[in-house]
Amino acid sequence: MEHTTYQTLRVSQKDAIAYVTIDNPPINILSVAVMTDLRDLLASLAGDDTVRVIVFDSADPDFFLAHVDMTATAQALAGLMADLPEGVNLFQAVGEQLRQQPQVTIVKLAGKARGGGAEFVVAADMAFAAIGPAGLGQIEALMGIVPAGGATQYLTERVGRNRALEIVLGADLYDAETAERYGWINRALPAHELDAFVDRLAGNIAALPDDVIAAAKQAIAPHNHADGLARENDVWAGLVFRPATAQLMSAGLARGAQTRDGEQDLEALFRGLPG
Repeated sequence: MEHTTYQTLRVSQKDAIAYVTIDNPPINILSVAVMTDLRDLLASLAGDDTVRVIVFDSADPDFFLAHVDMTATAQALAGLMADLPEGVNLFQAVGEQLRQQPQVTIVKLAGKARGGGAEFVVAADMAFAAIGPAGLGQIEALMGIVPAGGATQYLTERVGRNRALEIVLGADLYDAETAERYGWINRALPAHELDAFVDRLAGNIAALPDDVIAAAKQAIAPHNHADGLARENDVWAGLVFRPATAQLMSAGLARGAQTRDGEQDLEALFRGLPG
């Protein structure tokens, strides 16, 4: 693997495993730069037969991926829209690319992932989370919108419609043990065991005989969510451009959203906004 320099990712390879560390201070916001780097990296690795497993983690112990950047402008997002696959929006494109990746993709979740960050976690083949510091949440409803990066479809597939509605409309932060019980992640592990467990699993998968990984991923194929993703985009688009949505996001930013302090309990921050 050629070690391309990315603005927001640190990439290394050991044997047949690529380790990708998300590093976008101060809170690992899912910015245009992060989405661009992730799409470029996944495209680069897709044709690399020296890599069999991709492990994602974070340089920030508190945040894996915070959520989509609420300050991103239409002009900034335009570059990501230039080469979208047919039938998906720019946020869904990241998740769908991850879901179709030929390598096995594993998220090592040791901090919080909300919104688009949580969608990235659920799009990966597997996710393992640290009991205590890890948290998952779809925060969008508190901002006056619904998820638009695949969560409505991926969550329903993983946890069932009833729990997907609870997660999306309840808009709470879920701990690792609850996420495991719901089927949102593979397993919740004591924080001090997370690294060793994921490293062992990734190493075992990478060492399998030739063609086994490809055969397994072909047989256990990701569901085709084309119709559902189109519905998700339509309902999101009907909400995101309303003045009330812009007011909610602006008020949240003014109260400390996208700061380290504000993001510790973002749900309470948005619920505490004036009527």
